[in-house]
Amino acid sequence: MEQKSTYRTLKELSEGIYKEKGSKFIAFAVPCYTEKEAKEYLDNWRKEHYQSRHVCYAYRFGVDQKVFRANDDGEPNNSAGAPILGQIQSFDLSNILIGVVRYFGGTKLGVGGLIHAYKIAAKEAIENGEICELEVFDWIRIHFDYGAMPNVMNLLKQHNLVMKDQVFEESCTLVVNLPLNKSTFIQEELQEITNVEIESLGIY
Repeated sequence: MEQKSTYRTLKELSEGIYKEKGSKFIAFAVPCYTEKEAKEYLDNWRKEHYQSRHVCYAYRFGVDQKVFRANDDGEPNNSAGAPILGQIQSFDLSNILIGVVRYFGGTKLGVGGLIHAYKIAAKEAIENGEICELEVFDWIRIHFDYGAMPNVMNLLKQHNLVMKDQVFEESCTLVVNLPLNKSTFIQEELQEITNVEIESLGIY
């Protein structure tokens, strides 16, 4: 099957809110690419909203959308994480995390009420954001000796590649995203340079 070359996600962080019988559901939807990154966002939301009762969430990663998770964070089974994930699926999004912070208002909503509340809050966060379609890249980290820098930099400039997370010391590293149709060719060229190692970071 041919590799997909684009995916749909949100351009940047957006928020939504839903209120029901005194309870307040604040949703955060953010572009996100790894479980580690998702954990950092969730930890920050829990610290910021330390008085809240629950921080439920769902995420989906990868151009093939095969990595996903839904978490109820103490709410009844499938009453929070599943409806949040359902909205991610409904809008056909990937590389996204949605967390919903709940402040309890004193009145129980029941499972049906919770499902509705988490669904609407997540939907509001998505609709309040800007959905964009992004090109998929093959991300690599290049490790090389300082002496190899001129050859590495010249090669990257020839292909107009954007460099990120640069460290230029005795041992150098940098991250680049390669177009899928050129990835194999560029990596072969890099490997021809002495003292260069390539670490695959994934396709997204």
